[in-house]
Amino acid sequence: MDHSADEEDSGMADADLVLAVDCSTSGAKAVVFGPDGRSLSSGRQTFPMAKTPEGRHEQNAHDWWRATIAVIKTAMSGVDRNRVAAVALTHQRETFVCIDDAGEPVRPAIVWADNRSVPQVARYGSEETHRISGRVPDITPAIFKLAWLREHEPETLRRSARVADVSAFLHARLTGRWVSSASSCDSLGLMDLASQQWSPELCAIAGVDPAQLPEIATPGGVIGPVVDDIAAELGLAPGTLVVAAAGDGQCAALGTGVTEADTMYLNVGTALVAGYVSPDYRWSRKYRTVLDAAGQGYLLEAFTQSGTYLVSWFIDTFAPALLAKDTDAGCVAREEDLEHRAGAVPPGSDGLFAVPYWNGAQTPYWEGAARGTVLGWSGIHTGAHFYRSLLEGAAYEVRLQVEGVESDTGVPVSRFLATGGGSRSPMWSQIIADVTGRQVDICAESETTALGAAMMAGCAVGIHSDLRAAAAAMTRTVKSIPPRPDIAEQYQAMYQRYLRIYPTVRELSQR
Repeated sequence: MDHSADEEDSGMADADLVLAVDCSTSGAKAVVFGPDGRSLSSGRQTFPMAKTPEGRHEQNAHDWWRATIAVIKTAMSGVDRNRVAAVALTHQRETFVCIDDAGEPVRPAIVWADNRSVPQVARYGSEETHRISGRVPDITPAIFKLAWLREHEPETLRRSARVADVSAFLHARLTGRWVSSASSCDSLGLMDLASQQWSPELCAIAGVDPAQLPEIATPGGVIGPVVDDIAAELGLAPGTLVVAAAGDGQCAALGTGVTEADTMYLNVGTALVAGYVSPDYRWSRKYRTVLDAAGQGYLLEAFTQSGTYLVSWFIDTFAPALLAKDTDAGCVAREEDLEHRAGAVPPGSDGLFAVPYWNGAQTPYWEGAARGTVLGWSGIHTGAHFYRSLLEGAAYEVRLQVEGVESDTGVPVSRFLATGGGSRSPMWSQIIADVTGRQVDICAESETTALGAAMMAGCAVGIHSDLRAAAAAMTRTVKSIPPRPDIAEQYQAMYQRYLRIYPTVRELSQR
């Protein structure tokens, strides 16, 4: 859009757009949305993660901010800044960073996928910590990683003026306030979900003082305006408001528009998360309980950490060798080619099974020491078989998750509203439909997580009256993938065999 400087500075343009930023595990995305939920412009940038053989996952928190700056600038480059009423941030959950008095990181941020805290989970996790936080004792929430720091790096916590989730870190740079919404910072595992306040009991386990933690804001409330010089750098109008949104899982659920009792959202992202909206607080080992995006209800989430994380691992590790081609551009490997080859492999991958616990087992085992298993190799198997077996293993996990939630709530699930990068794979979505026996409806907006944050921002500034109205206006699906009865029947027998693998290898796996 072309606008004169006078028009931009006059403030006369109607503020009918919102900017959503998603600072995820692998990078940041910024999307400008209109009132109908359609994206008008966007920007994206990746950032690295350091991994070690023993399972540590760390990031430089400064990379979050650098990427956020870059993607907002890109997204705003083609938009009249006076039309953007507010900014809302969503983010990878459970990840945290320790900050000193000067606002600088004391050490690298510890990412949700990090599994150094297996001993602390065993030592401090209990039915009581589960009841208070809604989270089954597991390596994912920050509480047990903080307990690891307390034992192994006590000086880190002594030097930390603040312990911040990703949103608090970014909000501080945008507004000057160390604040995070209840539906963002609940992922640290330190909050009493019933009161939505920091729990003294859980903070004691983590070795942190509640005063070190972010101020808790009401989800959907206005935090304040972007600091003037930052707004100018980002291409935002002076006084642009920042709205407290929610974690990426909660925003993804909101962005799917899930409302029916028989429908679950399915985020086929870095992790695989299947969730159900509950008005009442429930807690069970068959799922973890988190606040919903609005902080007025709860999401019952069943998940495994190996979603597209596993696909990316496979492609980075094996695809160049499998799909090398001589071209003018050099040696290239394309995910589409790999999917085409895997699509020629029959259901069941000719007897090859992959249990995708590359980052431990979550629902329903909750065992951080678990490791992936590939069973059934023979001379007929190829890289395409291996790739398909990983997609099938993830689909078996989705079925296992959903059946657990159904058995606890008594509510049958007939379909998924699917989002995340993995849902863009027609083959993987069809495999999930066939394995689970449930219809998979693909959300129109690929950046559903950002869309959920945009919905919250739009309601905060009056573009929509409430989240129900925002969902009606901004969410839609583009394709329905029903299960194929003949293939679903084949997978039924394979699923029963799959269920026996991990219980059989559990002891060896954990050694």
